[in-house]
Amino acid sequence: MPSIADHPLRYSLTNELHARPAPVIPVPGTVAFLAIKPEKDAAARDRDRDRAHLEALLDRSGATHPAPGATHHGCKLGRHGLKWESHTEFVSYTGFAAGLPQRPFDPAVFDLYPQDWLEAAPGVRITSVLIQLAELPADAADGTDPSISAWLGDWFVGESLAVSWAVDEAVLVASDFRIDPAGHIRMAVFVRAGTGPQRVGRVVQRLCEIETYKTMSMLGLARVRQISAEMGALDRRMGALISDMAAGMPRPEASLDSLMGVSAELERLQTSTSFRFGATRAYEALVHARIEVLRETRFQGRQTLAEFMQRRFDPAMRTVKAAETRLAGMSERAIRAARLLSTQVEVARSAQNQDLLQSMDRRADLQLRLQRTVEGLSVVAISYYGVNLAANIAMPLVEPMGIGRTLVMAGLTPFVILLVWFVVRRLRRMLH
Repeated sequence: MPSIADHPLRYSLTNELHARPAPVIPVPGTVAFLAIKPEKDAAARDRDRDRAHLEALLDRSGATHPAPGATHHGCKLGRHGLKWESHTEFVSYTGFAAGLPQRPFDPAVFDLYPQDWLEAAPGVRITSVLIQLAELPADAADGTDPSISAWLGDWFVGESLAVSWAVDEAVLVASDFRIDPAGHIRMAVFVRAGTGPQRVGRVVQRLCEIETYKTMSMLGLARVRQISAEMGALDRRMGALISDMAAGMPRPEASLDSLMGVSAELERLQTSTSFRFGATRAYEALVHARIEVLRETRFQGRQTLAEFMQRRFDPAMRTVKAAETRLAGMSERAIRAARLLSTQVEVARSAQNQDLLQSMDRRADLQLRLQRTVEGLSVVAISYYGVNLAANIAMPLVEPMGIGRTLVMAGLTPFVILLVWFVVRRLRRMLH
């Protein structure tokens, strides 16, 4: 093939499809899964600290470090295998080893993670899962062995226990999704003879993902509970403002300012919850997708994982969706109310402007009348001085003829008045 340049992201995008392979887990065996998340949202996560924390664990056993920029890493820690994965909001550690402890679900399995190392974690535990892998007894292949039911009754809380066959009945999975006294979620996996360790690893990976994504989704419900009281108060304030608006409040400008304050609070709530609500939707979809790929079938009439999620998990997710919809609806209502109030304010201002224009017209009319009055008076005043001036000019000419000053002024007055009036009128027309 002739030489051609590759897209800069070609290899990284292709390798992303093969990232996070499932671990190869022996049976019988135990799995200690741990997920650590920063207390704040993903924007505050320091991936360098996460990597340094991983390397501190690896250095205790002389294990190899992950490649620069890697988002997953697998290695051996003594007799344990370890799988590390870096996600958007959290990092996960999956430690596994062959063999079962003498005591079922012994918390000592988590000794893989040293206490001082856990205390130095750059975040908090979002979940931890203790999985026990056992071979399915040969006489229990049909699921009728009473020993399995006895074990499940001893290990789990029956009221919330979910049990089902998975992946074409190759394994039997069980969990009550409760936190045991040691602080872990318990899960039991019974593996049918002939099931390979790769397939077991994929099942374990799916179970850990279901628990982790379920817990991450529930953070959305916690956020809803935090803002529900504030949403209720804002809803009541907005309802009162809209009622006042419908009743015709005397000061729409003040109501508009109050409504703008409510809108700003709603925008703040939407901004602070948008990431969490969006992440909740994504995690919810992942939970259902991971359950679907398990291809569950019922065991002894008990509820499956899908039924457990339908009864316990889905209502919480509907609550989150309802709160998100309510918040968006409140914002839309605030926008519509603000538009109506703005219209009322504009109408009120238009009426005020109309009254102001009418008042200005009246004042202009009065000023015009006053101006005409002043013009008339000015004609009289100018004519008075003009007559005297004209008389002074004419007296030397008419005095030898025996005409007196009074008669001269009487004769000049009409002509001077007409002349002054004509000149003033001409000037006014020229100005206008």
